[in-house]
Amino acid sequence: MLLTPVEVALPFREPLFPDNLFGHLVATAVPGVEEWREGALRCTLRLPHGPGIASLRPAADHVAATLRLTDPRDEAAAVASCRRLLDLDADPAVIDGALAADPVLAPLVAAAPGRRVPGSTDPEAFAVRAVLGQQVSTAAARTHAARLVRAYGEPVDDPAGGLTHLFPTAQALTALDPEELAMPRARRATLVGLVRALAGGRVRLEPGEDVEAALRGFGALPGIGPWTVAVVAMRALGVPDAFPASDLGVRVAAERLGLPAAARALEARSRAWSPWRAYAVQHLWAVLDHPVNVLPPG
Repeated sequence: MLLTPVEVALPFREPLFPDNLFGHLVATAVPGVEEWREGALRCTLRLPHGPGIASLRPAADHVAATLRLTDPRDEAAAVASCRRLLDLDADPAVIDGALAADPVLAPLVAAAPGRRVPGSTDPEAFAVRAVLGQQVSTAAARTHAARLVRAYGEPVDDPAGGLTHLFPTAQALTALDPEELAMPRARRATLVGLVRALAGGRVRLEPGEDVEAALRGFGALPGIGPWTVAVVAMRALGVPDAFPASDLGVRVAAERLGLPAAARALEARSRAWSPWRAYAVQHLWAVLDHPVNVLPPG
C-alpha cells in the first residue's frame, strides 16, 4: 500500500533544457512502468522497502517531485533514483563550455544550453531494455518490454494514473520461455544470457559498482556489441564520455553536420568532445526530427 504523497523540490545547476530529457524518456516509456500525464513524467520505482511511484514535473529552477512510497524510509533512495534519471547533478556550465569549443557543436549548444543525458532508475532493467531495442524501432522495443512487464513484473497500485508494474527483475525473467519472444533467435539467446548473468551476479550493473569492470563483464556476454555497451554506459551507468559511434541516429546527424558518418572515423573525431561525449550525443540526436527531441504536450 502506497502512503500519502510527499512533495520534494529537486534542485539543479541551471540551465536545464527539458525537451529532449523528458521527451526521450516519454518516447521510450514502457507502458505500465512509465507514462506522461498532465505535464509530468510518472514512473514506478523499485526501492529497498517496497515499490514507489514518482511524478516529475519540470519547473523554472527545480524539478517538482511527488513521491508515493511504501515506506517513508525510502524517500532518500527515491530522490537519488530520480536525480539519476534526470541527470540533475550535471554541471552544464562546464559541459556546455567544453562542447562549444568545437565549431560544429557551438551553434547547437548555444541553441539549447543545459541538455542532460536521460538516465535510468534501474540499470539492470535498462540493460534488458537495450537488448530488446537492438536493431528495432522505438515502438517495437516498447512493445517487447511491455509484454515482459505484464508477464513478469511486480504489480503496483497506482490510484492516480496508469502505472501498473515494476519492471521485472533479472531473477523473475529467468523464468521466461524464449520461444514466447517475437524476435530473432540470436537476440532471444542474448536476452536469456543477459538475465542469467545478472541474476547469477556474474554481471553487476548497479550504482556504486566498478563501472569499468561492470561494462567489461557486460560486453563479454554473447550478443552484446559496442552499441549496446555504449548505450548502457551512457543511459544506465551515467558514464559522461560514452559514445555509441555506430548508432544510426548519431551517424545520420553527423553526416548532416559535415562530420564523418562512418563509425570508426566518427569515433576518432568525437575524441575532441571528451570527456563529455554522452552530452554531445544529445546535441547530435537533436539534429533529427524525432519524438525524443520534443517535450510532450500537456
